[in-house]
Order: sequence, then C-alpha cells, then structure tokens
Amino acid sequence: MSQEEKPDKKPAADNFAEMFRAFGQAIGEVFDDPELKRKAKEFADSATDSAKTLANRFKDEDVKAKFRDVGKAAEEFGKSVADNFKTEKKE
Repeated sequence: MSQEEKPDKKPAADNFAEMFRAFGQAIGEVFDDPELKRKAKEFADSATDSAKTLANRFKDEDVKAKFRDVGKAAEEFGKSVADNFKTEKKE
C-alpha cells in the first residue's frame, strides 16, 4: 500500500518528532519547572530537525531493526510508568 492509500498514517519521522515533543512537555509539566519546559521544547525542536534528516534512513533494514529496539524500550518504559501508578492507586 502506498503512502497515498493510508492518509491517516503519519510518516515515521513525524511520529518520532511528536514522541519527543510529547515527552518533553509531559516532563516539564510533571516537574512544573519553566526552565525544564524551555529546555524540553528546545530538545523537541532539535529532535524534529533530526527526524527530518533521518526520514530517508527509515528505509534501511538495519535502521528499522534499531528503531524496533527503541520502540520496545519505549513500550517497556511506558508500561513500567503505568504499572507504578496502578500500584500507587491501590495503596
């Protein structure tokens, strides 16, 4: 299926950039620190620029494999955080 046939699916580079943007914003809000929020925004902007540069590399098989590992690590981190909040909620 071509990119045109999947209008609701974002390119990997956009998802990559959005992940950093959301993570930085969440961390800044959690710690309610204006300086941290500013730095997180700078980091997200930099990651967005890098994602644009990496967009063509997502086609390489070794790059895909490495990003699968990154995805697994992010998923495990997310589950760990969610489990931590479930445990705290029960107490």
